[in-house]
Amino acid sequence: MILYATLCWVRLVIASSACLTAGMLWNGESPQAKEVEENVNSYFNVLQGFLLLSHGSTVGAGPTLSSSIHESVKHVVDCSFRLMKEHVSLYGSHNKEKKLSMPQIVGAVWEACSALKKVPPTNVTAIGRAMTQVAVSMKDVLRELNELKPASSNPGDETSDNTPSKAESTPEDDDISDDDLGSDLSPEEMKVAQLAHGVVSETLVVIKELIRTITGMLKLETPDDNGKFVGSLEKLLRMCQGVGAEIDEVGACLYPPQEIDAIKLALEKMSSRINEIQQEVESFPTSSEPFHEACSGLRTVLKEMEAQLNCLSATELTTKMQNVAVIN
Repeated sequence: MILYATLCWVRLVIASSACLTAGMLWNGESPQAKEVEENVNSYFNVLQGFLLLSHGSTVGAGPTLSSSIHESVKHVVDCSFRLMKEHVSLYGSHNKEKKLSMPQIVGAVWEACSALKKVPPTNVTAIGRAMTQVAVSMKDVLRELNELKPASSNPGDETSDNTPSKAESTPEDDDISDDDLGSDLSPEEMKVAQLAHGVVSETLVVIKELIRTITGMLKLETPDDNGKFVGSLEKLLRMCQGVGAEIDEVGACLYPPQEIDAIKLALEKMSSRINEIQQEVESFPTSSEPFHEACSGLRTVLKEMEAQLNCLSATELTTKMQNVAVIN
């Protein structure tokens, strides 16, 4: 894995080299071609050593940690190439504006190097952070559900004192309205949205407990496990991301007209994924009671929402059959 002391040293060397490189252009003196060549060669030698070190740090890293390392390293390389490109292009140039832009370019290299400190040191940490991103996405869906509101049942509400009259409204107001945004729900749709809110909330609890369970397993990650433990965690992450995708789907289907069949399908997939996640966690040496309780709570609200959706589907089917009978 990544050794922080070594990374900090490389970070300091790269950033210091960047400052020395740009400093040749800040002091108002015109560097000789030989100086520019030696400076560029020196910088790229350091960068090459950094790339070799970074490649070595991926030994034993799973897909998630490798991706984090690659992203941070690529940022350093991209900023470095931009610095060297500007450095060479400014040789012999009298463009003062371009020279004044060098501090910003060097600053970008410094920031990219500093960001190396934020690279996860272990697979467990990297996967935990990725799961946290899934939880953040679920919170966004929860926030959107909180913004849904029931349609007004009183026609007089549309002409309240707080609502501008037709004469006062602007063309922009006529083009965009709450009805156009489709956020007003009927009583039946509002009931579905409230049940969905409970499902998302309970799913968020499951993900949080799973993250706590995983972060408590740092000591279980050893070099001699042949990647089995890390493989299990990567599998859990993929399943969590799948649950997150289903949550996004449910949230998108709640706007009127609600897509009941799509919601039911998403809930079925969620239920299956939660079972798989719990089975995977049970295979670990340590067990988390709060996590199992969270899964039970989620199953309860999932069944409740599925039952409500089935009732709505049956009612809708009955209504359609009655309409057909009347027409005939």
